[in-house]
Amino acid sequence: SGVVGCFSTQTFKHINSGEGGFLVTDDAEIMAKATMLSGSYMLYESHLAGAPVEAFENVRLDTPNCSGRMDNLRAAILRPQLADLSIQAERWNKRYRALEIGLNQVEDISLTSRPSKEYFVASSFQFCLPKFTQNQIKDFVLGCDLRGVQLKWFGASIPVGFTSKHDSWRYVDKQNLPETDKILSVLLDMRIPLTFSLEDCDTICKIIKEEVKKISSNQVLDS
Repeated sequence: SGVVGCFSTQTFKHINSGEGGFLVTDDAEIMAKATMLSGSYMLYESHLAGAPVEAFENVRLDTPNCSGRMDNLRAAILRPQLADLSIQAERWNKRYRALEIGLNQVEDISLTSRPSKEYFVASSFQFCLPKFTQNQIKDFVLGCDLRGVQLKWFGASIPVGFTSKHDSWRYVDKQNLPETDKILSVLLDMRIPLTFSLEDCDTICKIIKEEVKKISSNQVLDS
């Protein structure tokens, strides 16, 4: 008997999504690999029909992300959005600039310097904490999270969400990238959804500044 069952949902099939399909299996490792290959990053726990979390332990760092999920239905959803892309880009950048202004010249925070001629669409915001230790950054991220601000840290010892980096990629040869590691060890990232208002961005800046100050103050007391 087979290990995996594959079902097409293309046009003219019994259930029709225009393109695509799905697979079924009672083999947790195969399902975990399929989930990783499809492009789950390290967010596989949110897949309600996925394999048990334990099944990912032996495959998550050995399986590349192929992001092989595009089909006609998704394309049909995406195409109308192209007409509004320039407007949405402007909205993203306004939120980025609000965060940039709010966190600029804050002690212990280093921001990305963007060339004046550069055009970008900032759907996320990055900053560094070059003076903080690994434990201090960990405490900072936790403090922000407890107040509703979710930050992703690329210096964590294990990948979380989309923070996978080269030293956790067991499916390629090991690389020696000291300068890259130096930057990633203090780099933080935050998504900027368009559901955020400019006032929300001001509140986020306030929380980040207060949490940075809290860590810095503790550092002074400990020294």
